[in-house]
Amino acid sequence: MRIDGEQESSNVDDRRGMSAGKGLAIGGGAIGIIFLIIKLLLGGSGNAPDITQQITQQMTTTQEMTPEEKAADDERAHFVKVVLRYTEDVWGDLFAKQGKQYRHPTLVLFRDAVESACGNASSASGPFYCPGDEQLYIDLSFYQELKDRFKAPGDFAMAYVVAHEVGHHVQKLLGIADKMERMRQRLSEKEYNKYSVMMELQADFFAGVWANHAQEMKNILDPGDIDEALAAANAIGDDRLQKEAQGYVVPESFTHGTSAQRVYWFKKGFQTGDMNKGDTFNDPSLQ
Repeated sequence: MRIDGEQESSNVDDRRGMSAGKGLAIGGGAIGIIFLIIKLLLGGSGNAPDITQQITQQMTTTQEMTPEEKAADDERAHFVKVVLRYTEDVWGDLFAKQGKQYRHPTLVLFRDAVESACGNASSASGPFYCPGDEQLYIDLSFYQELKDRFKAPGDFAMAYVVAHEVGHHVQKLLGIADKMERMRQRLSEKEYNKYSVMMELQADFFAGVWANHAQEMKNILDPGDIDEALAAANAIGDDRLQKEAQGYVVPESFTHGTSAQRVYWFKKGFQTGDMNKGDTFNDPSLQ
């Protein structure tokens, strides 16, 4: 992905040098399904909070970075800041064409653990968007996790993750996130999961729409970039993660969509570039 000479977004709160209380915020991010799998393996919510809290505490033990590690972390920070700037340019233009104003989200960079309006979270929960404060939260160690754990290397794989979380911000601005929150309060967990899948797939679609327009506006793509995004989308499907974790899948517990669905909706967004063609909530295949 081409970022040489491009400006970083100024809407960044860099907390990498700060410590945060150890806590846990489950769901809402690209990889939040991992914790739901842990709960499922433990037979529901019974012992899961204790276990996931232990995992969180283990992962929030701060270690001093070597100069080389810090340089790599700073390079990744520069990359995601530029990607955020690209999203601001694209969504600002798309909203303006509809006579609307795009309100910029803030990107919070943290290390190990962070506090948000949605609660405390650790790096174990993966990148996430909090509609309560309209901020994206990313621990840059996830960059390496994409490569090592999910076998989805490449800078555009990380760009896809950022664009997906920004997609949730777009949903917030369109009123979709607020409708989902009202639904959460009146539906059972099983019923709500169905709509959660639709919401996550729409965020994948919006990530594809962004990639389309970013390429048109700034010619950002190198050969293989879209394949990197598709590999990342494929790697974090509910079915694949559940299969890896427990050897079988439980479709009614899906919250983010299958690998095939995530790939399909990102590709549809990229191929059409039309944000109005991503109404996952009324798509017959998802009913």
